[in-house]
Amino acid sequence: MIARHRFQLLLNRHAGTPGVVVLPEGGFRRAREEITLWPGYAPTPLISLPDVAREARVAAVYWKDEAGRFGLGSFKALGGAYAVMRVLTVELSKRGIANAVTSAELLEGKYREATAGITVTCATDGNHGRSVAWGAQRFGARCVIFVHETVSQGRRDAIAAYGAEIRVVSGTYDDAVRAAQRTAEKEGWFVVSDTSYAGYTEVPRDVMQGYRLMAEEAAAQLATAPSHVFIQGGVGGLAAAVSVQMRTSYGAAAPHLVVAEPDQAACLLASAEAGEPVAIEGELDTLMAGLACGEPSLLAWQELERAAFAFMAVPDQAAVDCMRLLVRRESRVVAGESAVAGLAALLLAARDPFGRTALGLTEASQVLLFGTEGATDPVLYARLVEAAA
Repeated sequence: MIARHRFQLLLNRHAGTPGVVVLPEGGFRRAREEITLWPGYAPTPLISLPDVAREARVAAVYWKDEAGRFGLGSFKALGGAYAVMRVLTVELSKRGIANAVTSAELLEGKYREATAGITVTCATDGNHGRSVAWGAQRFGARCVIFVHETVSQGRRDAIAAYGAEIRVVSGTYDDAVRAAQRTAEKEGWFVVSDTSYAGYTEVPRDVMQGYRLMAEEAAAQLATAPSHVFIQGGVGGLAAAVSVQMRTSYGAAAPHLVVAEPDQAACLLASAEAGEPVAIEGELDTLMAGLACGEPSLLAWQELERAAFAFMAVPDQAAVDCMRLLVRRESRVVAGESAVAGLAALLLAARDPFGRTALGLTEASQVLLFGTEGATDPVLYARLVEAAA
């Protein structure tokens, strides 16, 4: 049982409204074909959480555990590294070096002399930067990663372990995004971001197409269609990718999608309330570092503004409670602080009469959660779980 905490819940008044196609199927097929051929690829496990289901008073809760994805500890391995590969293949073609380069050719170093002269960069709270650095190392490019000053040393070290140069920026994640963009424009580098904005959409689209593979795996692993998906927010790229794939997998029977964010960085909820993308001001001071984002991704918002059923904002302490709950009661499932926002939202809404009714949660509900990271900063994870104890 987690403690009672205050939360925000906003039903999306535009849910179900037709909109633009954000992630075309051809792009996803291309991403799936490449990623599933990478050495080390395997679908991650789908775990039943019976204790959580009992606490939430629903029929079943399933946890897609991304802690082991490619050894990087998070789902981000599917997006950033794939987008790095795409940047390199496009650039090699533009330079007249080779057309239709495959990931296998890059992995074997066939064009390493050329790719070594290409620098990829991004801003990160930790996991996306690790994926980009890993992809750059695998495919032979130089990599520079921008982090804001509150990103833990453990996460910085994990990125640097893949050969990336780390640059620290004052301010928030969004300040780091702008710093990476400015430097890339000056130096002729290639930004591999998981957030999109006007004039910059193709690379983030590739990132999101990679994320869809996780959701497709989950749908294949489930015996029946879920009634609800609770998914982490951040800039919205993951939530939008899951939304698209749930609709692709289940059509008219697609589950209610509930987007969960930290209450100190709920830019998607604020945007839904305003009816347009808005930026959250301030320090975005949340333990859920991977979700400490103040501005929605343009592509993600184009999907979520019409496809999300609801938005929720949850406090940090609820996330810590959920980390402890998983490791102690659910076969020692290890989940980092940014992985449990969806779980926290489910448990808080399920015990609240209004939340339960508004979201249509019943004793027959089948809920899908995405455990988007393991203990990506083991020192911080241990401190949070032990402090909760």
